[in-house]
Amino acid sequence: MNYVLDTNILLIYLREPETKKIIEEQYDPLGSGNTPIISIVTVGEIRSIAKRNYWGAKRLATVEEIIRKLIITDINYEDLIEMYAEIDAFSQGTIKEKPLGLSAWNMGKNDLWIAATAMITGSKLMSTDNDFDHLDETYLDLIKIKIRKKKR
Repeated sequence: MNYVLDTNILLIYLREPETKKIIEEQYDPLGSGNTPIISIVTVGEIRSIAKRNYWGAKRLATVEEIIRKLIITDINYEDLIEMYAEIDAFSQGTIKEKPLGLSAWNMGKNDLWIAATAMITGSKLMSTDNDFDHLDETYLDLIKIKIRKKKR
């Protein structure tokens, strides 16, 4: 199975051991037989989060170790660029052949790239966000993860 991991899934692997355990038990995206994919924009997002939050050397090394286990896709491919444009137009409710059925859904530009990556790679998209809900079943197969914080 191919999985595109949203940035928040990488954060779960760093911060939420209980949720990470559930993800691995149910989906095992990093396991053999599965293909874990991230967009290059996810690498940029996670490094930005690291800089803004002054992550130490240990946490930086851990995130880089996780990234090395993943396939990183570039965005400089015509099919991916076209899918980005289509998903953006659909989200704005401007594709007559595919009515959105609700008012315009403004997506972040990085989320558009991540969704387009899932589409082009034929992957399930794993996220904790609601940002992709309107694309589920129309454009992609969304796996929504609920964060389980450890009880104190």
